[in-house]
Amino acid sequence: MVPRRATAVVEAALRRFPVVALVGSRQAGKTTLARALARDRDAIYLDLELPSDLAKLAEPESYLGLHERRLVVLDEVQRAPNLFPVLRGLLDRRRRPGRFLVLGSASPSLLRQASESLAGRITYVDLPPLLLSEVTPRDWRRLWVRGGYPGSFLARSDAASRQWREAFVRSFLERDVPEFGIRIASTRLRRFWQMLAHVHAQPWNASAFAQNFDVSAPTVRHYLDVLCDLFVVRQLQPLAANLKKRLVKAPKVYIRDAGLQHTLLGIDDHEALLGHPALGSSFEGFAIEQILGMLGSGVDAAFHRTHTGVEIDLVLSVSSRRRLGVEIKYTSAPKATPGLLLALRDTGCTEGFVVTAGTETFPLAPRVRAIPLATFLSEVVDSIGG
Repeated sequence: MVPRRATAVVEAALRRFPVVALVGSRQAGKTTLARALARDRDAIYLDLELPSDLAKLAEPESYLGLHERRLVVLDEVQRAPNLFPVLRGLLDRRRRPGRFLVLGSASPSLLRQASESLAGRITYVDLPPLLLSEVTPRDWRRLWVRGGYPGSFLARSDAASRQWREAFVRSFLERDVPEFGIRIASTRLRRFWQMLAHVHAQPWNASAFAQNFDVSAPTVRHYLDVLCDLFVVRQLQPLAANLKKRLVKAPKVYIRDAGLQHTLLGIDDHEALLGHPALGSSFEGFAIEQILGMLGSGVDAAFHRTHTGVEIDLVLSVSSRRRLGVEIKYTSAPKATPGLLLALRDTGCTEGFVVTAGTETFPLAPRVRAIPLATFLSEVVDSIGG
């Protein structure tokens, strides 16, 4: 098992809340993490995909009541949404921290019944695929090319990794999406997902997608929301700024796992990626996921872009007095362009960084540094997250 940063977050949450929901996409490592916690705490572990475990909950109030002094782990809880009102009733009778750890492969908006039934009793912890801070730093290129799903990253070869990801995409579309009651043909959703991979790191254009699919803009918006709710696509919102300039107001879309993006684009290995037009946008998305995966939900993240092309890839609002502007470039020789300096000034950034694929840190302008991705994560992001 690769040690996960989220383990400490889950343990802290269990000390404070009666119910902790560990959410993230399929195969991100939720079950492995939960099993390790269950062993350490002598917990009851139930996998609701197993008929034998599901049968134990035929009378959930009686069964769970027998174990009210132990942590109970419920894996793939979306398979039994009727459990949430029962959990609420049990907690109203005996409310204590660390009573239930539930695992789900969808966002709280899809696990709506949990949010409604357990309001005030539950907290959510996101588990992304593997982060650079969780593997050896020298393996960052392998993590970038293969992505962070353990089955892909730890595969014995690039070919085996590619096969794993292709199987994941097929299973996700044919099994996982329908499981949530989402009625979209797998072939159509795969084509939509591939189109997103081609516009990765660009502002969302609903009209262009609607025209391509010959459907309405709300329909393609629904497709996008489905992929976001299942943790395979991210929408990064624009910074809300009171500027006398025309700003891009549409969110930017990213395939959250770089390995899945490469699979959807037909990129097989690092050599193929270096010669592909998506090289720069792929590195941008990879870096953003690493940064946001370490920060969790405690820092506001956005992008800034005007209609004249002045932009910053990522604006991190750490506090009322600290705002970081982060530009991401696949280069070892970055520059502080006039546009970047203007964007940093307009957005009120107190510090600026150009995150690179290089190996050296050096100043570019007052309060602006070029910095390698791994160094930025360890020296800047980790200090914010801590």
